[in-house]
Amino acid sequence: MSTANLDSADLKGVDHNGLIHEDVMNRIWDISNIPLPLTDRIDSDDADNAYKEWTTDKLQDPDTENARVDGSDTVDNNDTNPPADPGTVGYNAEPARQGNHCQISTKTVKVSTRSRNSDTIGQSDSLGYQVMMRQRELRRDVEAIMLTNQASLADDGDTVAGLSAGLGAWLTINSDKPADGVFGGFANGIVAAYTPGTARALTETIVRDVAENVYNEGGDPSMFMSVPTVIRKFSSYLFTSSARIATLQSDTGQAKESVTAKGSVNVFVTDFDVVLDLVPNRIQQVVSAGVANAYILTPEYLALAMLHGYRTEPLAKTGLADKRQMAVDWTLVVNTQRAHGAILDIDITADVTQ
Repeated sequence: MSTANLDSADLKGVDHNGLIHEDVMNRIWDISNIPLPLTDRIDSDDADNAYKEWTTDKLQDPDTENARVDGSDTVDNNDTNPPADPGTVGYNAEPARQGNHCQISTKTVKVSTRSRNSDTIGQSDSLGYQVMMRQRELRRDVEAIMLTNQASLADDGDTVAGLSAGLGAWLTINSDKPADGVFGGFANGIVAAYTPGTARALTETIVRDVAENVYNEGGDPSMFMSVPTVIRKFSSYLFTSSARIATLQSDTGQAKESVTAKGSVNVFVTDFDVVLDLVPNRIQQVVSAGVANAYILTPEYLALAMLHGYRTEPLAKTGLADKRQMAVDWTLVVNTQRAHGAILDIDITADVTQ
């Protein structure tokens, strides 16, 4: 344009900040408020103390020699299943008493009085907006922690915060790990952390073996959950000739309606009527770079227990700002780990094999 013209560049260049009003949509776009696949599928429960306890039991193995003579007196034996030795490590002796420590998770916001009274984009109240966003983050934190290898830990009321054990630490009986990995598990009131081993590729055989283990223990697993990369690679594998399961089909008819191209497998039917939904979890974290866990779960035997639920409380005002704290006191309840299994230390960069 000629320098004689008054153009947009001239208006923008006027000191200070120009003369053109900003054109900003009065809305904030957020795509991070996504479902919580584990939290949404498991039960909810209450906790009455900072250490949540429950008991487990199982039927004894079938007696294939259970026969008595007609008219005989009762056999002098005792079929009563005695409680487990309190010193027994793990869950192999039943009935047993287990528990998990509660964990307090928090978020805090501090918003100045000027910020609250300013005309902000997409927010009628900046404090309310911050509280809403941090509440969502708090729920995501709990979901992510439940899927880790974290050990349980008692709160000492001083410097040590209580910790709820994650699924990677809990699940030992039906689980699969590399040879140099070390299971955690429950003993003497504490769930020890799982010690990772050398990462390896996921295989169809491992998935089937863990599903079979859970089934043999009495579970009816319905969910195979992991980070999205693992689910994608397993789905892709099921289309290969090695899997001999899913095949692509082409419709050569003349139908005019739209055609759907199916490029993934969402359900994997194993033996024993075990039907697993393949559930990618965007909240689940990798164990380390390129390494993740996967879980085969019976959701009704898991619960998120609350000593107190999600709540927001005002903090003392000490100046020209308003403060709020969001908190939840929670723990993961694994009613019986026999209903679940873990596949630990998966190399997510490797293709799934048979």
